[in-house]
Amino acid sequence: MNKLIRLLPAAACVLLLTTGLFAQRARTVSDPQKPDAKTQATPASAPAPETVKAKYEGGVIGYSKKQTGTLKFDDANHRLVFRDKYAREYFIVPYGAIIALYPETHSVQPTSARVVGAIPSPYGVGMLSMLVRKKLRYMIVQYNDPDTKAKGVASFKLDDKDMLLSVITTLAQKSELTQRGEAYVRMDKASATP
Repeated sequence: MNKLIRLLPAAACVLLLTTGLFAQRARTVSDPQKPDAKTQATPASAPAPETVKAKYEGGVIGYSKKQTGTLKFDDANHRLVFRDKYAREYFIVPYGAIIALYPETHSVQPTSARVVGAIPSPYGVGMLSMLVRKKLRYMIVQYNDPDTKAKGVASFKLDDKDMLLSVITTLAQKSELTQRGEAYVRMDKASATP
């Protein structure tokens, strides 16, 4: 009985490895339907609230400290305002200065999963922790600084995918940007066709 208990983890590992082999098989490929002009447009997301919780990750010239705060749409002054955790205005980005806006997602392994994976264990618990992933969602804002005429790229981390897309869509509309794929860009008026 004792030998059977010792062989159980090894048998479980062999079983896990072999099931992956049987799951791999040839799949049929079908021709994707070509979308027409009406179905190609992305579905409209709900407008974002006036104030959204976000974490500033850096990119604005002169403001390198990462911090949690809120993004506020200041329509009266045509600008996006980042306020720190004390609700003080930290920096602004005028709507007219934004040249590109897009979402970005990173898949990372949480610290707790890395710690569990580093602990030696006889039953492969550490290896299972490598499968744990967390998605981080960012709004990337490329802008031309109106004061210094320098270009910058700021990033803001938002927790919810729907909120991220809603904020990007709302900010793009307020900044009068044109959609290009998942991104919104400011088209050059000289090269735009009439």
